[in-house]
Amino acid sequence: MLRLRPLWERVCAAGNYTVFQSFELNLLAAERFAEREEAYVICAESTQGAAIVPAVLRRSGGTIRLLGEELFDYRSFLHRGDVEVLRAALGALAGLGRPMEIVALREGDRSTVSDELELLPFAAAPGVSCRRLSAEEFVAAHTRLARNLRRLERLGFELRTYDGGNGQLLRSIYAEKARQSESSLFHDSTRIDFLVSAAALMPKMFEVFTLENGGQRAAAVVTLREQDCRRFYTGWFAPEYEKHSPALALIYEITRQSLASGLDCDYMTGEQPYKMRLATNSVALYRVRATSEELAAFARARELPMAV
Repeated sequence: MLRLRPLWERVCAAGNYTVFQSFELNLLAAERFAEREEAYVICAESTQGAAIVPAVLRRSGGTIRLLGEELFDYRSFLHRGDVEVLRAALGALAGLGRPMEIVALREGDRSTVSDELELLPFAAAPGVSCRRLSAEEFVAAHTRLARNLRRLERLGFELRTYDGGNGQLLRSIYAEKARQSESSLFHDSTRIDFLVSAAALMPKMFEVFTLENGGQRAAAVVTLREQDCRRFYTGWFAPEYEKHSPALALIYEITRQSLASGLDCDYMTGEQPYKMRLATNSVALYRVRATSEELAAFARARELPMAV
């Protein structure tokens, strides 16, 4: 993959991709989850364009997916220029004789190529746009959450912010989150290790917001900061403070600060009631499926230089 880095970063810079398409994060995922999914990244180039399909072969289940194990919310092919280049890259997967399944493709990442595959509604990603709502309008719409935040402040809790270099804090948040749910992804230490390493690799991208009182935490939110957007990746709250809605109060305050700074807020996958309470818009997410025969149809695209 290191040979692809210059092209990968150029294609990313030219498009509207998320942090989940960054080269560094994908390379780390390829390394850390190699026992679960074998990287099979396809690159195709021509004078008219370039495409990268960051594919993996799942060792269990036998499907083709995209890098990121269970931890990337948004998946996408990387592409610029002639769509035939992307068709050729997808066609190169046909020889594996396996079906492909991608979860989840954002509405804005749909293309004529993805629309030729089976595209199923999966979920939505609610959010708040700073172009549609000011920080002052947001505050006026959520006075009860502002009161909850003041109540927590009277109990001695204050808002603190950390960057991704605080690995011990991240580990404790994910360990606490796992203890709250038997179905949590974070009973798996490899996933926690990955996120701690990713945060250390991109410390300014990963932000951790907490409500703390001495050694006590009432809530924590891990966000991913991009140029014009803050993505709310993980939330947690202490059950003993549930009546004060500390996690929602914290999300409210982070959203207020984000809007005041000219940032959009993406609450990410799922239309849970607490997200919809704050959201003013949402982005549709899709599941993409293709049989090996459908991938073979792309292989009939004109010959292009490719690297696997």
